[in-house]
Amino acid sequence: MWTSLWLLRPDANIRFDIDGPPRGSATLTWTLILENPVPDVATIIRMRKRLNELINANLRFTFGQ
Repeated sequence: MWTSLWLLRPDANIRFDIDGPPRGSATLTWTLILENPVPDVATIIRMRKRLNELINANLRFTFGQ
């Protein structure tokens, strides 16, 4: 679980789930968890895009992919 990345939404947490065997391929899923009031769709899209960049793109760049 990550705490919020957004100062204006300290309630916004990110939960990570890893599924798969102890060795071999695994699947990483992240979920953005927000309390009420839930922001509008455009804001949620921006939040998800930022998380996707941090988690997926930056992770790939770290490993040179």
